Formats: sequence, C-alpha cells, structure tokens
Amino acid sequence: METREPASHLERILRAGKFAVTSEVGPPKNAEASVIHKKAKPLRDVSDAANITDNQTAIVRMSSIAAATMAIQDGFEPVIQVTCRDRNRISIQSDLLGAYALGVRNVLCLTGDHMRWGNHPEARKVYDLDSINLIGMVRAMDAGKFQNGEEIKPAPRFFVGGVENPFAPPYEFRPFRLKKKMEAGAQFIQTQMIFNVERFKEFMKVVVDLGLHEKMYILAGVGPLKSPGMARYMRDSVAGMEVSAKWVERMEKTPKEKWKDEGMNVCVEIINEMREIPGIAGVHIMSIEWEEAVPTIVERAGLLPRPKASELATPQPVAVAA
Repeated sequence: METREPASHLERILRAGKFAVTSEVGPPKNAEASVIHKKAKPLRDVSDAANITDNQTAIVRMSSIAAATMAIQDGFEPVIQVTCRDRNRISIQSDLLGAYALGVRNVLCLTGDHMRWGNHPEARKVYDLDSINLIGMVRAMDAGKFQNGEEIKPAPRFFVGGVENPFAPPYEFRPFRLKKKMEAGAQFIQTQMIFNVERFKEFMKVVVDLGLHEKMYILAGVGPLKSPGMARYMRDSVAGMEVSAKWVERMEKTPKEKWKDEGMNVCVEIINEMREIPGIAGVHIMSIEWEEAVPTIVERAGLLPRPKASELATPQPVAVAA
C-alpha cells in the first residue's frame, strides 16, 4: 500500500467534512467553445465541481474531455462523465490518460443511455464494460495498472465516482447494487434526481445500515422544476423517476409568471431535507440547460460561500493499492 494526497478539490472538500455542491454542464451539439464558457461561468463560484456530460441521451455533442479542458482554463473544476456505450476498454483507457494529462482529476463512470433514445439509433453499441467494471478499471489505473495488468508509470490519480437510482425497481436491490460499486472502488456517488423524499429516506436507511456512507461519499441528486408541464412529464414519462403528487400540485397552483421561482424553491426545500438525512455528504444539482438557476438555489439553501482551497485543512493521505 502507498498513500496519496487528494486527487481533486472536490475530494478535498468531502474529506474535510464539508457539505459538497456539484452541478452539471451539457456540451453543445456544435463546435462552439463559447457555449462551454458561458455555461460554466454562473457555476464557478457556487459549486465545487461540475459534471461534463458524455453525449447524454445518446445524442452527439462536443467531447466531454474537450469541454472539461475549457472549464479548467476558466478556473473551474470538471467531473468528466465516461460512458461504456460508445468505446471499448482500449479507447476508454486512452481517453483517460489524455484527460489526466489535460488536468482532469474527477471521473464519473456510467453505463450510458441506449442509442435508441438518441439521434443515431442505428449506431452500433459497444458496452465492452458495464459501469461497475468501468469503476474497477479506473481504480486499477489509479493504482498503476492497465486493465490487462500491464504497469502504468507514472499512474494517473483520479477521484472516481458512479451513479445510483433509488427509484428504479426492485427498490430493495438498489442499496446492494450501490454496495457493488463501492466494492469496485467508487469513492463517491451521485444519485438520480430526488422528488420522492420518503422513498429516498428508505433507500438511505439501508445504505447507512450497510455502512456504505462510511466508505464512499453520497451526493443527493436534486434539480429545479421549470413548469407544471415539466413536473408532470417527469412523473409520467421519465423512466426511473418518481415525482410526489405534492410537487406537481404545488406547481399547478402557482401562477405562470412565478413558475421558475417556485421551482427553485422546491429544489431548495429538498436540499434542506437532504442535509438532515444521515449519510448524505452533499448535493448534485441538475439544472437541465438552466445553469443560471444554480446560484439562486445555492444561495437560498444557505450553501454560500463555497469553501476555498486555502480554507481547507490538509486531510490525512488515504491508502490506495500499490
């Protein structure tokens, strides 16, 4: 075993026991760099890092690694999403080495949306790995080994995360699936967007009973509602999403000119509930092409100012496999 310093500012925040805030940037369906700079600007001072999505919903977009490099140039820490849908293990490992060389330190491992939902449904799927195998492969790289066992020298040092959906049946299986990701080496988890707090509390109770919160950092997924129509659509048409009736009814009773403001208030209330749940280390705010809402949400939730690197005590190095 050997010890290493935290890989990233996000890891340092979490290891210092601070309540973390992450956000999200979706790269554009074009080659315009200014889109990334514009989207990242309102997030830089109100979140500790931002996910850069990887061809989300299987729609062709700017490379997450290229977009992450632009975010770094703007002084903002990215979390690159890496999916198994489009690349095999050779390509993924190659991309990760390049991402590390460009300054990326946070990686979120996902299986990826099926191409039938995207704009190239005829594309050939890859899925050489699943998300659990991907987590294990990235952690092996962190320990200085390629997936085939060959040595990497010097090795990259990533802060490696995964995702979990407490709202996908069978519900009782979800904490144990999370346990598999922890055993594969996941250091942090971001959950599906939460609009059913009671179901999420049931999930977290099992997670805490299993002691998983002591071995990984769990960031609760939250997001603002823009309209009653959005609330109903997420309730009725988005697989793996549960929206409690009270939120739909509340948005329906709100005058149109106040929809967005009330949607942000709903998000703030859910964040405040997340802060009271044992085992939650932070929130991941998914604003869905509404980055301008994040500063207001974070401010209303009392999560400003965000901790700066100079304000954090140096954590004890963590042990990793040599």
